[in-house]
Amino acid sequence: MPLELVTVPCLQDNYAYLIHDPDTGHTAVIDVPEPGPILAALEAHQWRLTDILITHHHDDHIQGVDTLRTRTGAMVLGAAADAHRLPRLDLALTEASSFSVGNAFARVIDVPGHTLGHIAYHFPQSKLAFTADSLMAGGCGRLFEGTAREMHASLQKLAALPPETLICSGHEYTASNLRFAATLEPGNSRLISRIAWVAERRAKGLPTVPVPLEEELATNPYLRAHLPALKTAVGLPDADDVTVFAEIRARKDKF
Repeated sequence: MPLELVTVPCLQDNYAYLIHDPDTGHTAVIDVPEPGPILAALEAHQWRLTDILITHHHDDHIQGVDTLRTRTGAMVLGAAADAHRLPRLDLALTEASSFSVGNAFARVIDVPGHTLGHIAYHFPQSKLAFTADSLMAGGCGRLFEGTAREMHASLQKLAALPPETLICSGHEYTASNLRFAATLEPGNSRLISRIAWVAERRAKGLPTVPVPLEEELATNPYLRAHLPALKTAVGLPDADDVTVFAEIRARKDKF
């Protein structure tokens, strides 16, 4: 059976995610911005937390880890490369690592750019990818530590996943990301429809994540830097894809 997925709003605009294997009862959380909402969601579903999966070292993704570990006894997994700046890891992961949550196989994807040690988690059988602040809904994370070339390569890895994969990202930045995207592709009908859908969801106080990768491929400018229309839109019709990506990211930083 596929994993059950619960999106948990945290802090002002963060998301954590619970995944539950109904066959074994194992439950994992991806990132812990704060423990309270996650503990409440676990209690509401009567699930026992077994694993805590960390994507990267920023406080708004890990500051609740130690409290949650103490309350639940869950194992903590994260990037070996970032072990020195993460909560204590029970299992240190590399891109060569694989593990399971219950019967659900997971693979680790290195996605440097936002931070150098950022990783994503892909559960192929359940068609889920937890990308935090690498590939985001309608956007990507700021380049705090990595280069444009590194982030572009990371996003290419994620773009190659099956298009039906649900992208579970770390923040409610979708409306702003899509407003920026519309400055580059004002005639993109899929983008126009998505902006309207996001406005409707937010008016109801509902999350705009997760979203199928196919929707990101159609509307997210960072996944479309290879397209002639995007290159022309940023005034770089003959530039390579990484240069165009870097220009798009720089424009968003000033948006």
